[in-house]
Order: sequence, then structure tokens, then C-alpha cells
Amino acid sequence: MTRTTGKKPAAPQRTSQATRGATRGAAPAAKTPGARKGAGEGVLPGMTANKKTTQRQGFKTNEFIVYPAHGVGQILAIEEQEVAGAKLELFVISFVKDKMTLRVPTAKIVSVGMRKLAEPALVKRALETLKGRARIKRTMWSRRAQEYEAKINSGDIVAIAEVVRDLYRSETQPEQSYSERQLYEAALDRLSREIAAVQKITETEAVKEIEAALAKGPRRGPKPATEEASSDESVEDEAA
Repeated sequence: MTRTTGKKPAAPQRTSQATRGATRGAAPAAKTPGARKGAGEGVLPGMTANKKTTQRQGFKTNEFIVYPAHGVGQILAIEEQEVAGAKLELFVISFVKDKMTLRVPTAKIVSVGMRKLAEPALVKRALETLKGRARIKRTMWSRRAQEYEAKINSGDIVAIAEVVRDLYRSETQPEQSYSERQLYEAALDRLSREIAAVQKITETEAVKEIEAALAKGPRRGPKPATEEASSDESVEDEAA
């Protein structure tokens, strides 16, 4: 009787030890979240984030988008970071040509103007815009340059096409100034990148398509100076 009674408490002791062993075994598991957090820049967090967040605000990973200040980029991932104790969800956007990676909070895409690539119909409209007459305002170049820069950074493909059209110079026309050339090339680069992404062609092919559209415009060959403004360009008064 006495021995049997002694054995009964022994069993609970073993059970208690097993429980303690399980608790000790669970200790590393409790550290796992911490380990993942520490590896936030590593593989595990990225994999976790991709499984849970492959799409946000109508945008998804691997999609090409237009970021007004930088042009066409590609969403590499949607990741979560902790900043000042708060979790922040970010689009990781790569601009390969500029060799730059940008992280944009998913909640701020509207304020920064990030958008999807233009629809083919809008690209066609932009190409048609290139065939029109240049519209040059009768104002100082510095003022016009600011307006051109605003159009380029607006992210509006038609507005960018207008800059390309207005600053384009054929071989038979006077050469551009350095600042004009800089703005023209910036607008041409933005336009060709988006057309290339939409049509799934190379940027070189896109530039050729743009130049072909410009060649169909009203600017053809040398014209008398008296006719140049009326035939090649529409001069607008700033008052408008």
C-alpha cells in the first residue's frame, strides 16, 4: 500500500518533467518570430510578404507602372517594414535604366500619382498628338521650360507627347539650344519607355515609331522665314 502510494506521485513527477521539457523545447519556437523579424532584409520575410501581399491598391508584383517623377518602373515586391514602431507596407519599384530602386508606401500611391500603363487607345492618341502642329506660347523660354518640365513630370502620356512635338526639330530646322535639347530628350525617353512597355517592344523600336509619327507632321523641308511661324507652329498668346 505504502509503495503503491509512493509510485503514484512519481508518475505526475514524470509528467511534470515532460511538460517542462516541452516548454523548454518550445522556447526556440518562441524566438522564431523574432528571428524572422531580424531577417526582415532576408528571404523569409520576403517570402511571407509575397504570399500574403502580392496585390495592393489594384497593383501587383511584377507589373510595370508609371511613377510620374521617374517614368516606367516595375513592382518587384510588396513588403512590410517597421518604422518608428509602426508597420508600413511598401511597393518596391525598380527603374532598371536609371539603376534605381524606390520604396513607395502603398497608402500614398494616389498622392504621388502612380498609375498603370496607358491603354493602347491612349498610346494611339499620344502618337496622333505627335503629328499635330507645335503650339508655342509667346512668352519667355524660362517660363515655357517650367511648363514643359511640369508636363514631363505629370505622368500624362499625352502631355509628354505634346512636349516631344513642340520641341522636335527636323534636320532642316534650326538646331535646339542645350536646355531645349535636354527637355526634348527627357520627354522622348519617358514616352518611348511607356510605348515600349505597352506594346512589348524595345525602346529603340519605340523611338523609331515616335520619329515616324513626328515625320508625318506639318514640318517638312526648309520654308521661308515669313512662313515658318504660320506653317510650322501655332503661336499662342500667354494671356490665354
